[in-house]
Amino acid sequence: MDIILRPIATVKNSRTIPVDDNWGAIISEIELADNIPDEVFNTITDFSHLEIIFYFDKVQNENIVFSGHPRGNPAYPNVGIFGQRKKDRPNQIGLCTVELLEHKGRSIFVKYLDAINGTPILDIKPVMKEFGIKKEIIQPAWVSDLMKDYWK
Repeated sequence: MDIILRPIATVKNSRTIPVDDNWGAIISEIELADNIPDEVFNTITDFSHLEIIFYFDKVQNENIVFSGHPRGNPAYPNVGIFGQRKKDRPNQIGLCTVELLEHKGRSIFVKYLDAINGTPILDIKPVMKEFGIKKEIIQPAWVSDLMKDYWK
């Protein structure tokens, strides 16, 4: 079965290459595609955070992996792709929870989106408390080490 998705928006920001760290200062504009009406953003500012679903369009098929050491670091375990958030994924789907800063016309401005300039956006959903984590988040120690400079 083929699934065909069309971008609903595009990311505009200062990042042109996928770098693993220092995303915290990046402010991204998400601009609607021409075929999407402005009304999709009605009441968007009633929410402080959004989930952004995007497509890693720069990933080459030959770079897709199913397991490996995160960031190629042999000090980290060999982890299956579904146990990490690497961009080189089988379906090249990205997901990020962002802070909504502003809505202006056909654009929203967000913080904490780790997508580079030109990235196609597939969907935007509001973050609602009721869909949040119900129990304590558990993760291996290597994740905290890997992420220490990500949002710096």
